[in-house]
Amino acid sequence: MVDYHAAGQPSYQYGGNGPGIGDYMAQEDDWDRDLLLDPAWEKQQRKTFTAWCNSHLRKAGTQIENIDEDFRDGLKLMLLLEVISGERLPKPERGKMRVHKINNVNKALDFIASKGVKLVSIGAEEIVDGNAKMTLGMIWTIILRFAIQDISVEETSAKEGLLLWCQRKTAPYKNVNVQNFHISWKDGLAFNALIHRHRPELIEYDKLRKDDPVTNLNNAFEVAEKYLDIPKMLDAEDIVGTLRPDEKAIMTYVSCFYHAFSGAQKAETAANRICKVLAVNQENEHLMEDYEKLASDLLEWIQRTIPWLENRVPQKTIQEMQQKLEDFRDYRRVHKPPKVQEKCQLEINFNTLQTKLRLSNRPAFMPSEGKMVSDINNGWQHLEQAEKGYEEWLLNEIRRMERLDHLAEKFRQKASIHESWTEGKETMLRQKDYETATLSDIKALIRKHEAFESDLAAHQDRVEQIAAIAQELNELDYYDSPSVNTRCQKICDQWDSLGSLTHTRREALEKTEKQLETIDQLHLEYAKRAAPFNNWMESAMEDLQDMFIVHTIEEIEGLIAAHDQFKSTLPDADKEREAILGIQSEAQKIADYNNIKLSGNNPYTSVTPQIINSKWERVQQLVPKRDHALQDEQSKQQSNEHLRRQFASQANIVGPWIQTKMEEIGRISIEMNGTLEDQLDHLKLYEQSIVDYKPNIDILEQQHQLIQEALIFDNKHTNFTMEHIRVGWEQLLTTTARTSNEVENQILTRDAKGISQEQMQEFRASFNHFDKDHGGSLGPEEFKACLISLGYDVENDRQGDAEFNRIMSVVDPNNSGVVTFQAFIDFMSRETTDTDTADQVIASFKVLAGDKNYITAEELRRELPPDQAEYCIARMAPYQGPDAIPGALDYKSFSTALYGESDL
Repeated sequence: MVDYHAAGQPSYQYGGNGPGIGDYMAQEDDWDRDLLLDPAWEKQQRKTFTAWCNSHLRKAGTQIENIDEDFRDGLKLMLLLEVISGERLPKPERGKMRVHKINNVNKALDFIASKGVKLVSIGAEEIVDGNAKMTLGMIWTIILRFAIQDISVEETSAKEGLLLWCQRKTAPYKNVNVQNFHISWKDGLAFNALIHRHRPELIEYDKLRKDDPVTNLNNAFEVAEKYLDIPKMLDAEDIVGTLRPDEKAIMTYVSCFYHAFSGAQKAETAANRICKVLAVNQENEHLMEDYEKLASDLLEWIQRTIPWLENRVPQKTIQEMQQKLEDFRDYRRVHKPPKVQEKCQLEINFNTLQTKLRLSNRPAFMPSEGKMVSDINNGWQHLEQAEKGYEEWLLNEIRRMERLDHLAEKFRQKASIHESWTEGKETMLRQKDYETATLSDIKALIRKHEAFESDLAAHQDRVEQIAAIAQELNELDYYDSPSVNTRCQKICDQWDSLGSLTHTRREALEKTEKQLETIDQLHLEYAKRAAPFNNWMESAMEDLQDMFIVHTIEEIEGLIAAHDQFKSTLPDADKEREAILGIQSEAQKIADYNNIKLSGNNPYTSVTPQIINSKWERVQQLVPKRDHALQDEQSKQQSNEHLRRQFASQANIVGPWIQTKMEEIGRISIEMNGTLEDQLDHLKLYEQSIVDYKPNIDILEQQHQLIQEALIFDNKHTNFTMEHIRVGWEQLLTTTARTSNEVENQILTRDAKGISQEQMQEFRASFNHFDKDHGGSLGPEEFKACLISLGYDVENDRQGDAEFNRIMSVVDPNNSGVVTFQAFIDFMSRETTDTDTADQVIASFKVLAGDKNYITAEELRRELPPDQAEYCIARMAPYQGPDAIPGALDYKSFSTALYGESDL
């Protein structure tokens, strides 16, 4: 065979097919000639490489003394490669000539090249010529390929993997900080720490001193050679005396430790797998406990609040009812909003927990009885229904009490006026004055009685009004109805008595009327006209002092119009007053002219001109007061109308905005584009834009507060009530948060299952294509069509139907008749990825247990972190097999339970 270098062919280059180790090896093979000339480094490499080669050659019963001389003929070089690879090389040539040696070395180099190694500037002639620099470079390349390249620790390999392995193993030891393969090893503590980590009985680490590196190094080298069968490849004095020990020599020697402890490495890998599984289980248990506590607190609050909202016992006064309304407002503003957030967070935590359980191949979480999400939703619906009915009841009760207060005051006014009028009437009707009266007196008494009957008839309407008001107060369940009924009954009884007495007196007067002929026509006429006019004035004063309650500008304008109409009658009333006073004045003139001595007051009526004038003055005073009261109420209603329009203006903006956002979030949840992270970022920005709109809701709440305080109960300028706005706002926040949570769960699924972004987009595109109604779910036929489009054999035959029914039982275990996108993603991720299984965990425990069917607490504490070791010890049942020993634990049933019962 021709020497590659001598023949002008390309030089060997070291490199693999993949990145990482190949790149590093290419850098290592770019042999630094200047550094190699460093006498200290060359000495270290000669000793280390020679010892390493002899550690393998001795298996073939030979060794080398001089590394650059003993490989010149190629024979021991080929033998070394056969020992370390376990493969046979071509038969060497036994001749002593130079060409035979070159051919043997070329066979060795060909074998190295067949393993994916490229040798830079190293040719067979240089090895045959005993070039120390090239020989050491070739041996280093062999060491890299066969002793270091295959080292792999947590997705790192070769030099990086070996360095990570050293860092992990020496991390617990003080004064050890492995950052490289040169100065980090000068004090010898790192070598001792490696040995102590795996064989603590061989090293008394606590007795080593950092300031005595030679002793430390010699101790490690001697122990490794004596107990670990690792030959002494380095000199302590050379390492300590060199500013920067040779990296290749250190790596070669450290790799021997790695291979010597490879069995322990397997145990560590198994422990890592168990730690990972246990960590997932512990985290899920914490999430379950958090859900149970949050659900219990929320349900307790709902159960405590609903009886308060369902209490419909009215208070006695309007002030007490208004306080209940204020308490209800505090509930809506202060107490309920945090509970809305807790309910939303509870649903998000539940969905996240279920997603994590699915991703870790665990059974679904089943909350305690009565604490399901559906139970909380049912309780929340009951709360909302009670809340809506409670607010409506409060407002109706306030309106009813306002009406009752108004009616009660009106009853008291009318009753007082009537009682004042009836005072002394029964005594007057029982008088026997007509028995001794003269004819003129009798006629006067008859006329007086007729005037009284007219007055009595005029008061009939007031009595009926009093009875009607009392009846209405009873029907409206007025709290002081007994006293009202008593007073009303007394008035009615008295009225009946007055009617009976009036009838009896009339009969007596008519019996003696034949004896009475003279009558004062003027006095009689005065009495007849004065009585109704007096009643009119009393009614006018009563109306002018009557309380009024209005709720709209139209109602107050109606009252003002009625009042204006009343004022327009005052001139005619004044003329009537002057006419009545004129009658009395005319009677007095006739009496004076005829020298008639009048007995004083008009015998037919008690309404004197002074009374008429006094009441007329009172009417004149009450009219402007009524004007001011109506104007004040008109200003109030105008202010209320302004509040209505102000609220309506804001509500007519906020209401449609919320409806639009609800439609947009519905479209976003269906038409999601870009990566899941982009979608999540977009949703977070969208959610923030909604949160930023909150000040508009607050403004509306403030305006609604003013409306409530003004006791405004309707608003014709808008169809949106504050209740509609609140419910819409809460639904918008909840829908946005739920949509973001769905995307986060998809990200968890994608990352845990190793699904690419393109696969996720393909799944989404397929799902959306068959989701014809954009409802976010697929019916059975739509789902079957989707599966067929993805290559699943679920056509309409017996085998296809069976396969489709199996898939439906996975994606729709509750037989709801629909397949959600999350269920679709879970199914596709299970079809395309793999997860840890109970068998894998059992196999990992078996490694830690030294291939036994049980494991001890001591072995768990040695191999696992303290908290996870104690977690296993507390939950593992005693091992019951025939080979059981005291303290043996059953890791098989424990591993099976991790993937079965969730209450482990």
